[in-house]
Amino acid sequence: MAVSKNNEIRIFGAREHNLKDIDLVIPRNKLVVFTGLSGSGKSSLAFDTLFAEGQRRYMETFSAYARQFIGDLKRPDVDKIDGLNPVIAIEQKTVSKNPRSTVGTITEVYDFLRLLYARVGTAYSYLSGKEMVQYSEEQILDSILNKFKEEKVNILAPVVKGRKGHYRDLFEQQIKKGFRKVRIDGEVVELEPGMQLDRYKVHDIELVVDRLEVKESNKPRLAESVTQALKLGKGDLIVLTPEDGKITHFSKFLMDPETGLSYNAPEPNSFSFNSPYGACKTCHGLGSTSLISEENIIPDKNKSIAKGGIVPIGEKRENYTFNQLKVIAKAKGFKLTDPISNISVENLDLILNGTEEKFEMEYVNSMGKVSRFEASYKGIIPTISEHYFAKTNDKLYIWAEEFMEVNTCPTCEGYRLLKESLHFKINKRHIGHLAEMNIDELKSWLSQLEESISARENIVASEILKEINSRLDFLLGVGLNYLNLNSPARTLSGGEAQRIRLATQIGSKLRNVLYILDEPSIGLHQRDSEKLIHSLKALRDQGNSVIVVEHDKGMMEQSDYVVDIGPGAGVNGGRISAQGSYEDFIKQDSVTANYLNGKETIETPKKRRKGNKDKLVLKGAQGNNLKGVDVEFPLGKLICVTGVSGSGKSTLINETLHPILSQYVYKSNKKPLEYASIKGLELLDKVIRITQSPIGRTPRSNPATYVGVFSDVRTLFSNLPESKIRGYKPGRFSFNVKGGRCETCRGGGMKNIEMNFLPDVLVPCEECSGRRYNRETLEVRYKGKSIHDVLEMSVSQAVDFFENVPYILRKIKTIKDVGLGYITLGQSSTTLSGGEAQRVKLASELSKKSTGQTFYILDEPTTGLHFQDVKVLLGVLNELVDLGNTVLVIEHNMDVIKMADYIIDIGPEGGKGGGEVLVTGTPEKVAESKIGYTAKFLKEELEQNKP
Repeated sequence: MAVSKNNEIRIFGAREHNLKDIDLVIPRNKLVVFTGLSGSGKSSLAFDTLFAEGQRRYMETFSAYARQFIGDLKRPDVDKIDGLNPVIAIEQKTVSKNPRSTVGTITEVYDFLRLLYARVGTAYSYLSGKEMVQYSEEQILDSILNKFKEEKVNILAPVVKGRKGHYRDLFEQQIKKGFRKVRIDGEVVELEPGMQLDRYKVHDIELVVDRLEVKESNKPRLAESVTQALKLGKGDLIVLTPEDGKITHFSKFLMDPETGLSYNAPEPNSFSFNSPYGACKTCHGLGSTSLISEENIIPDKNKSIAKGGIVPIGEKRENYTFNQLKVIAKAKGFKLTDPISNISVENLDLILNGTEEKFEMEYVNSMGKVSRFEASYKGIIPTISEHYFAKTNDKLYIWAEEFMEVNTCPTCEGYRLLKESLHFKINKRHIGHLAEMNIDELKSWLSQLEESISARENIVASEILKEINSRLDFLLGVGLNYLNLNSPARTLSGGEAQRIRLATQIGSKLRNVLYILDEPSIGLHQRDSEKLIHSLKALRDQGNSVIVVEHDKGMMEQSDYVVDIGPGAGVNGGRISAQGSYEDFIKQDSVTANYLNGKETIETPKKRRKGNKDKLVLKGAQGNNLKGVDVEFPLGKLICVTGVSGSGKSTLINETLHPILSQYVYKSNKKPLEYASIKGLELLDKVIRITQSPIGRTPRSNPATYVGVFSDVRTLFSNLPESKIRGYKPGRFSFNVKGGRCETCRGGGMKNIEMNFLPDVLVPCEECSGRRYNRETLEVRYKGKSIHDVLEMSVSQAVDFFENVPYILRKIKTIKDVGLGYITLGQSSTTLSGGEAQRVKLASELSKKSTGQTFYILDEPTTGLHFQDVKVLLGVLNELVDLGNTVLVIEHNMDVIKMADYIIDIGPEGGKGGGEVLVTGTPEKVAESKIGYTAKFLKEELEQNKP
């Protein structure tokens, strides 16, 4: 592709991580895909070189003084980069765990909705349900003149509304100001010196500002009284007609004329659950409250207290709590050995909630001396509550959390806002209703809004709606129509979170920016991939450059330029294998190009496994959007659960099936979502779930420690003759423990040199030269290698080195089997790519002995994997199934789906439109069914793979 230098990003001498001093020219203002095997260097080039340099250049614009507070300004290992635009990276990073962070706040849609309600919303009284009114001072005067013409009235100024107190000082002040009468709790009385009220009762107090006949000649006096009453009543006044005792409310603010209820003028923060002006006072804007569940404390009332019937305190033993309970039981006439069901309601309440009543206790110290004293009893529930809400001790907080139950807030009903905020409505809907709609419904509701509001309101709302609609259109465009604005950020998958952040960027409409994305297609069904590609092209067409680190075939086909990095992974990668437009690219000879042009394929199996004829049968699953589905899981097969994003796959497997299996096998505390029944649990003796959560992110964490093989290696070294002579134990060979490690770098191997306002520099430790251990420890050798030499070995080298040590070989070989033979045993986990980290986790689970009755659950294991890596992974999974185990995979990757023995397709849509089992059976049966989106794409895939 011929481009002028002005339209190029030129990279010279990139050496970050495993990059081999590469030079590369990338066209600007194009959609460019970086591809290659997992660990080949894609992320090193895109994020650790291009993004890091863009970020550093931005930081360099700050003063030296400011930079010392910003932190690391690491310069990437590259000679030069020309033509680099400002860079925005949208990575697969962990989403916010803050319960206040939602889809609405991340995309800013909720912020614009708050503005819309503040400017266009109509207020309604939560007492009478009537529309609130708001008057100017002139309108109040005119209303009184018209409504009470020729009538005698009292003009009252409300100074106290529904508050307790004796108000002696208030009355004294008003007497001094010349007021003679006051209306207290509906009765007009004379003000007298020393007058006071019952301080423990709630009172309403209004000053009588004037008594007059309403007529035109009295207008100046009435106007003066209205002004004074509004001033004293802080914007409110009341007109009382003495003849019938009726009152009429007026206010310069929003007011219910029937009840006198008034609201403050709405502002955007009135509708924010993160602001004290809008957040519900009960749940503080979280929408839920944590309450202690008595059922969790006493799950079985047939048990006695002595036998552990009260779970938080366990079985009877000698401690202060049980000594107290023993004294209370004796005083109240029950026994700790009685079943809890036999203890009276009053006594059980005392045990759980405590009492101020004093009981005589005795304490025996270590010397045997007995001391007696009186003490009240705190109670089980107050003790749990104290540790949960104080959060001063992590262990006690985790302990207390087991007995808590999260419930929808009873005050705001989960809408998170104050009662007043939820009574501002547009088209009979408050903002909480909108936040609960899925994106599809919200878009439809907003499209009808223009016709139902006034011309004046349309002028105000038009710009706000334009901003909201542009963001909603993008969310719809990337297949996130099933989410709602209230969906917490912590419940989003990595792919969902990335596409949401992308929506925010589209809305900002920046130009001449380089966007770098890390596999945005993760978690997307083929149906939605096209929408995502269209959105990325829109970003490009705005005048931006877009670089996507991706393995998706459709993304490559639709891109302007493809760069393949390889040829292998780790030390075998870091070079440019092929590059060019898609048409030019597939003519070249590289690992990726060969899979795209058909020279390499993942073959569809000629026949499917029949399994072991046994099955798990789950009935009536109805968590989240599942519609009471019945599902069969045949055992001894590779099962694939498919469906569009949000259809209910994770709800069915991760939140229903897995907790059921964990409870049965491991007595887990995690509760499954609602279901009717399950059969076949006795057929399994082990369940292993491999999630997308990252492995340790500290430099001390490495593959050897993660899979547990390093403990075995340390034991091996401690059993050597040299170690036994010196008295070395396994701890001597740990770089995290004093004794064997280098104390200068504390086993880190590197020292951090602070450079004040320049970035900190990591240099090898001068004492151990980066070897982590002291000289004495390194003198112990196995087959001529020290413990440091073992950590420096690649996995493939280690497999050969430990071939005669079966218990070590088995664990290391699993790392090699998942395609990670090139990484070193001691490689820092912070340098592993996402795909590598996930496969280390998979290797850790596979290294555990399978029983032939193990149920494996994997959630999108192809995340970050190249075609070649997927081929290796499928080999490992098939091996597990061939041993008689069951492997269940939640997946969108067609190469995996076509290899399955049994497919469970859920849909047809996401969110409320999903939650049904559409079709089950072999890939061929599903493809021929023509039901749902998966069938269509699977049919195309199987036809392409016919010999």
